[in-house]
Amino acid sequence: MTASKAHGIGFTSQRTRDRMVERLRTKGIRDETVLAVMAAVPRHLFVDEALASRAYEDTALPIGFEQTISQPYVVALMISALRAGREAGLGKVLEIGTGCGYQAALLAKLTKEVYSVERISGLLEKARANLRGLRIPNLRLAHGDGSEGLAAAAPFDSIISAAAAQELPPALKNQLAVGGRLIAPLHISAGQSKQALCLIERTSSGFTEQWMDAVRFVPLRAGKQ
Repeated sequence: MTASKAHGIGFTSQRTRDRMVERLRTKGIRDETVLAVMAAVPRHLFVDEALASRAYEDTALPIGFEQTISQPYVVALMISALRAGREAGLGKVLEIGTGCGYQAALLAKLTKEVYSVERISGLLEKARANLRGLRIPNLRLAHGDGSEGLAAAAPFDSIISAAAAQELPPALKNQLAVGGRLIAPLHISAGQSKQALCLIERTSSGFTEQWMDAVRFVPLRAGKQ
């Protein structure tokens, strides 16, 4: 990857990334560390070249395989919710749904150890290619069923899902460490299409839930392909 491609020009320039960050501030994102990382990671590297000029719009974009790269505001909101008030930081992170690799790259700049699981092998290879030039040593990608988590590396201090489930898979709750946080888009009621972010914390006595913004994510599917 050439330096000019990573830094971007015109619609993919640092100035454009900075404008994206300013828009996120106006929408209520207050975590300056998250905003700084989003200003640093070149989102245009994670979308097809034909869409690069739209990379810093606050919208989801297609990445192939019937999947999308999430809207920057939603990414910032979810990561900020995981970080809020935690002096120890994110700790060991599990991401469900690697997608194009963008959110994984952000997470890797915010903590020392990130694991990311993707069920679609072709998309995982695309993510590997997107990430290769960034040389991120603390990120591990795995091909697997995200609904089963990643038991071999559990427990996790933070879990973030980029796909919506009717209800949270038990494996993900079981792999969350005591004191840990999990954020995922979930269907508000069984059988309904409406989704919202749910922030779950594990305490020594069980789990607490906090419902947040309405969202729209691709479905969390079992199995791998």
